[in-house]
Amino acid sequence: MPRLILASTSPYRRALLERLGLPFAVRAPQIEEAPQSGEAPDQTARRLAESKARAVAQEFPLGLVIGSDQVAELDGTPINKPITHAKALAQLQAMRGREVVFHSALAVLDAATGWLQVDSVPTRVVFRELPDADLDRYLRLEQPYDCAGSAKVEGLGIALLARVDSTDPTALIGLPLIRLTEMLRTAGLDPLAATT
Repeated sequence: MPRLILASTSPYRRALLERLGLPFAVRAPQIEEAPQSGEAPDQTARRLAESKARAVAQEFPLGLVIGSDQVAELDGTPINKPITHAKALAQLQAMRGREVVFHSALAVLDAATGWLQVDSVPTRVVFRELPDADLDRYLRLEQPYDCAGSAKVEGLGIALLARVDSTDPTALIGLPLIRLTEMLRTAGLDPLAATT
């Protein structure tokens, strides 16, 4: 069993982690993902990333467990996964011409020692002013109903965006690899040294 464990069932996060060329296992964290009362979106993302790592670490007492979560925010209000076409269209209409902040949180937990690193990488995204017909067409083509913000930026959803501002190009997809590699090095796993 690889020492590195991804506490997520997201295919997007799995594909991103595969870029590092490290062996890893994947486990689904069993946690409640609802925000807490009075909690800011960034705090929610950090708490959930940590909760996911801690939940999966119970199964892997020697593992280096990665938890991650992303919360989108419009005017201080979190934007959830839409699940349905109608909710996704309403989200895109509300975000049209506006700036949305995506908080991509990471937690790296060394289960053997209990040492935890938690951080968050914000990405500021400005959505284009597009007519309803274009938004509806995009949703029918890509069906991004499992994505907060209703847009898959790694696919056709990039056409909905006017601008992206982030220190990490992978943060918006859901796993900030620049920050993650720093955390892994600090935990004793250097991706450059470990990859052959």
